[in-house]
Amino acid sequence: MGRVVASVGVRRRDVVVVPGDPAGGFSRARGKGGVTPRRLRRADLLVGDRVARTARRGKQLAVIGESGRMVLVHLGMTGQLSYLAPGSRPAGDAHVHVVWTLKDSRGEEAGRLVFRDPRRFGGVWALPDLAALERRWAALGPDGLTLTGSELARGLAGTRRAVKAALLDQGVVAGVGNIYADEALFLAGIHPLTPGADLDGAAVERLAGAIRRVLREGIEAGGSTLRDYVDGLGRAGTYQTAHRVYGRGGEACVACGGVLESLWVGQRTTVACPTCQPRGGGRRRSAGR
Repeated sequence: MGRVVASVGVRRRDVVVVPGDPAGGFSRARGKGGVTPRRLRRADLLVGDRVARTARRGKQLAVIGESGRMVLVHLGMTGQLSYLAPGSRPAGDAHVHVVWTLKDSRGEEAGRLVFRDPRRFGGVWALPDLAALERRWAALGPDGLTLTGSELARGLAGTRRAVKAALLDQGVVAGVGNIYADEALFLAGIHPLTPGADLDGAAVERLAGAIRRVLREGIEAGGSTLRDYVDGLGRAGTYQTAHRVYGRGGEACVACGGVLESLWVGQRTTVACPTCQPRGGGRRRSAGR
């Protein structure tokens, strides 16, 4: 906070989206041809601006300048946003795509901010003002860290999708990924294949509370490092050591000792306990039953 963006180096134009680009960026338009990227302006990526604040909704982080302009970062599956101390230089890595050089109030170098993304499922969006950010975030559901039962009930109302698939939809809940969906469903005692609209009020309240809990736990543990994930200072997370179900298919359930089953839900590997998360558990009962 308070640093001035002295310069920016964009090594891959197709991970940066500015007004006038395709909505998903040029990385999503590869092979379509006939599309020429607009020349980037320094101001698009906050050059000359002072960092005033940040904001987050789900998995999207906005770095907002005093001018009101901002860059929005989504890490995707393999993205990393890292801070390098003054004097350090980013690695000559083909997966480093954007580098911001910062300076302090005296005009001296204050380090670098580096966006790296091997698989390029993430990206950097340049937005001109808060109104543009609000329009983008209008498509997102409520944030998982503050999710209430009533908000979740509205998101699940009428859907016949498996509840696990619904939770991965950022328009239903913003910020829940594969790991934390599995963990939350286990804590709530809900089978991942249960249709979302079938959950009764008590089950929805349990699930909303479980989502808040596992996200807080994950943040406190620095995230889950399964391959090469690190935080902004290069530190690995430890939440993977506390996973109750995710990645543990075929192993013993931590609650009942039964064998955890692996499923395929919403095109994602899913793990659940057939005893602690029985099919039909938490379903609404029809009249007369």
